[in-house]
Amino acid sequence: MSMQVEKLEKGMVKLTIEVSAERFSDALKQAYKKGVGKINIPGFRKGKAPMSVIEKMYGPEVFYEDAANIIIPDAYDEEIKESDLWVVARPHIDVEQIEKGKSFIFTATVAVRPEVTLGEYRGIETEALSSEVTDDEVMESLKTEQEKNAVMENVEDAPAEDGNTVTIDFEGFVDGVAFEGGKGTDYPLVLGSHSFIDTFEEQLIGKNIGDETEVSVTFPENYQAEELAGKPAIFKVTIKKIEKKVLPEIDDELAQDVSEFDTLDEYKADIKAKLIEKKEKENRAKKEDAVIEKIIENAKMEIADDMVDAQAETMLREFAQNIQMQGINIEQYMQLTGNTAQGMLEQMKPQAIKRIQARLVLEEIAKAEGIEVSDEEVDEKLADMAKTYGIELSTLKESAGDSELEQIKDDIKVEKATEFVTDAAVEK
Repeated sequence: MSMQVEKLEKGMVKLTIEVSAERFSDALKQAYKKGVGKINIPGFRKGKAPMSVIEKMYGPEVFYEDAANIIIPDAYDEEIKESDLWVVARPHIDVEQIEKGKSFIFTATVAVRPEVTLGEYRGIETEALSSEVTDDEVMESLKTEQEKNAVMENVEDAPAEDGNTVTIDFEGFVDGVAFEGGKGTDYPLVLGSHSFIDTFEEQLIGKNIGDETEVSVTFPENYQAEELAGKPAIFKVTIKKIEKKVLPEIDDELAQDVSEFDTLDEYKADIKAKLIEKKEKENRAKKEDAVIEKIIENAKMEIADDMVDAQAETMLREFAQNIQMQGINIEQYMQLTGNTAQGMLEQMKPQAIKRIQARLVLEEIAKAEGIEVSDEEVDEKLADMAKTYGIELSTLKESAGDSELEQIKDDIKVEKATEFVTDAAVEK
């Protein structure tokens, strides 16, 4: 078996792989054994017709496709392992020669890791970011805690106001006919939250408990239910309960209720310290992003479209896994948003390109700076992963193969390269 490599544009290569006639003959025999049971030949029991008889009746190419499918994956993987190519996407396969008694030849056009030429990456200039926290920001945090600890009180003798929560029964009609999904019972609605369409909420302001009223609205033109989009509707609404939010005072008592501190001043000092720590982390992340973006601008690389497609597919899988943990699958998400898998992939491509570029330059910097990773660092990373996934470290170590451990090492190198260029950056 042999392979020729032809470099194409934008990080693509064309591999021409030739497999011996003997190996192709073996694949044909395997294809025959796999398919003979499906072929009826007069005079032979099903599955018992000799290969030569089947080829005489249907032509020698009858087993070509199955034989090719048997040969190609193994031959491709063998040649890639023996080469120094760093393949980053699935190959596009074309059969060039397939004939009994001759060698089998196919091509694989595939994206490989592009060559990266680094520009300047030390001493990148970045904007100085302040971690100062103002009194107003501390007060905003206090107000958030105040909101969390609010209590709801029934309003018995006053009409509904903006900000009140009203419990309602409702049913919607278009052209006098009730429509699907337009009915609710004991529904809590915060007036002013704009969670209902058009002016629905505003029309309930001033209503009292027990009132039965009609609310007129118009569905937006881009409403997800096409049969309702742009149409006027009437909702019959009954006000069953009105509640108002009562906020606690921002004082020592609130501090004692929501923290381990006895006084408001102590609590405020703790809030300020945590906000400063949060800003410092955010500013560090912003600095990293700015530095890497500049390094990418200074570098040269050509990224294959197939590599971008593969990264976008990975990102879509990650997104699907994340929303699955929130109780919604990707099909439901696409139905609710009116999106498609292809549409989401297109939306993700710009971010996919940035991810690829960042990874490539950081890997190249790690190589240029001779960044290494110790076994102890790998063990620390594995311990963190075990804690995150809630499994025993020994179990994770047993399941991690050589390729997974190499990937972990590469990830740590990238993290170290990120720290290196960020620490070397100059704030102006």
